[in-house]
Amino acid sequence: MHVDICVHGGGSLKVPVVCPYCGVGCRLYIERTPSGYRLEYADDIPGIPNENGRLCPKGNAVLDLLSKDRLRKPLKAKEEGKFVEVSWGEAIKEVAERLREIAKDDPRQLMFFGSAKTFNEPNYLIQKLARMLGTNNIDHCARLCHSSTVAGLKAVFGAGAMTNTYRDIEMADVIMIWGHNYAETHPVGFRYVIKAKERGAKVIVVDPRFTRTAWFSDLFLQLYPGTDIALANGIMHVIIKHGLYDREFVEKRTVGFSELKRTVEKYTPERVEEITGVPAELIEEAAVTFARAENAVITWAMGLTQSVHGYDNVRAVATLIAITGHIGRPGNGASPMRGQNNVQGACDLGVLPNVFPGYQAVTDPEKRRFFEEFWGAELSGEVGLTTIEATHEAEKGRVKAYYIMGENPAISEANSKRAIRALRKLEFLVVQDIFPTETARLADIVLPATSMLENEGSLTNTERRVQWSFKALNPPGEARPDWWIVSEIGKAIGFTGSGARGFNYRSPEEILREINACTPQYRGITPERLKENLAGIHWPCPSEDHPGTPLLYTERFLTPDGKAHLASVEHSGPAEIPDKDYPLILTTMRYVGHFHTLTMTGRSELLRKRWREPFLEVHPDDAERFKLKDGEWAVVETRRGRYPVRAKVTKAVKRGVVAIPWHWGANVLTNDAIDPVSKIPDTKACACRVRPVSEAEARKLLDELREMGVVA
Repeated sequence: MHVDICVHGGGSLKVPVVCPYCGVGCRLYIERTPSGYRLEYADDIPGIPNENGRLCPKGNAVLDLLSKDRLRKPLKAKEEGKFVEVSWGEAIKEVAERLREIAKDDPRQLMFFGSAKTFNEPNYLIQKLARMLGTNNIDHCARLCHSSTVAGLKAVFGAGAMTNTYRDIEMADVIMIWGHNYAETHPVGFRYVIKAKERGAKVIVVDPRFTRTAWFSDLFLQLYPGTDIALANGIMHVIIKHGLYDREFVEKRTVGFSELKRTVEKYTPERVEEITGVPAELIEEAAVTFARAENAVITWAMGLTQSVHGYDNVRAVATLIAITGHIGRPGNGASPMRGQNNVQGACDLGVLPNVFPGYQAVTDPEKRRFFEEFWGAELSGEVGLTTIEATHEAEKGRVKAYYIMGENPAISEANSKRAIRALRKLEFLVVQDIFPTETARLADIVLPATSMLENEGSLTNTERRVQWSFKALNPPGEARPDWWIVSEIGKAIGFTGSGARGFNYRSPEEILREINACTPQYRGITPERLKENLAGIHWPCPSEDHPGTPLLYTERFLTPDGKAHLASVEHSGPAEIPDKDYPLILTTMRYVGHFHTLTMTGRSELLRKRWREPFLEVHPDDAERFKLKDGEWAVVETRRGRYPVRAKVTKAVKRGVVAIPWHWGANVLTNDAIDPVSKIPDTKACACRVRPVSEAEARKLLDELREMGVVA
């Protein structure tokens, strides 16, 4: 559907944008009136994820991005945390010279961090810049959330993306929600679950916490953090034992079933109950309910992926989907839910250390030759560093410069004290952002970017839907679009060739056309088509006359042999397990009213008032054991740090498990041990201990942590 940007009487202008928060991809209008700006619901665009126009608390507070403390001019550090304003010319010149100088010595000393909170076009450019400088050291926040999904689904199905759409969730007869507090993290998307349930669908929730999502469940499987593989194997044991798997699908469209059958044979419901804490009878019931459904979907998020076994966790769940034949048909599929508005797009456009745009391997000589010719530069065939690996290498002095676009690793990375130590050790740190974040305070150069409302470009949501978001507002001060900043730095470094061989861009549309030329999945997703159709286009879209592909794998998988490769994986625990010194398991969570590191939502007076502080969820038995009282202060301690927080005594968590929201800086506690394949940290499970403290002691510790820059 084509929707014009409308001019109303009295000089008002209504501009369609995409919400800058989670991966649902909701649309809204920003209306410019003579008296200012206001949000208006987009309830007149058929086919968008939020067709009724409604938004979650974060979306409704989107105009708070106009906060007074926006970055307005380029800044240069005189000492840590103290800056002077400089011109754009001076800032770009210094960034270009320092990057070029370090690259000349050894490009592997450079690291680049793209952003899932900005458009596809600047993400494409920042990975292009890194690679033309000679390094594949490029990553983004998917490493901290869904890198397990990308690697795990690619191994089983051939591509690391959601296989279906939200409509398929609505059409399902059984929806299994695994490690995903859907109702709070993706509340508008959760309405598809509600609509399915209203017509009789069964909902199975797998989670260590009794969440708001669990309230809607017909079956609730409350497992211990880090025991997902055991539970998946137990469910598959029941399905295979009772012959409930889809024999025809398994025979024709999968490989590896015999080995899988041998592996899961020992995972009886009784044994799995001992490992996971989920009653055997519930495991049986969940297996039968899921397998016998005509149509079924599994959705998941951080509870499944943020693990040293994240890759195998995803492979196990994908295998469960495959043996039941719940894929490649309407109402079925594998639905990883992205946490940020453009995680999928940043992955698609190659903001990863092992692939060029379109998931084309940097180690493949043929793909590398194509991009060398396309960009006119010699490229590295060595897989680059992930963000966690870069932190460790910077700590050792082997990464010397870091360019961070729109991310806040001082708060978001596991074991954040270590991340900050590494950032401080760098010779040169560039931060490009819209607000003065905890990470920006450590920078040598700070580049002021425009918010998504003040810029335009394409974004790709959870369901592979690419949409165009239009410029609605004027930026503050001298803030500039991300694509413009990266382009200017590329030119200043010396990449001034014509076409794709340089950085002489005049618009995001021009960049998207270059993406069309080198990214097979986006070949037909042109700026003209996106502007004509505000509901967007699902990739893969191989040509301009192709309608897009909402449902994947209807005939074959994207593996070399066209079949799903079933995974036979064994259970093993998290990197840290409780002991006498640290007797509890700590897991992390999110609040519906806040977003990641509070960089954006933390500046909303309305959201801060409603969700003003974190709470530590602790079971009544553990509260009694450790002398914690509801509403009073406690300190959580791990082998990496201490964190003060008020206790919330609740049966939402199991005995032996405590949970804390991570928005305010709880990653000072979490474990940066990583999955060997996906390189994701073990954020969802680590050993901890708790003790009560006075308010004075808690406040003192909070002040110390703020001074260190590890809490928001």
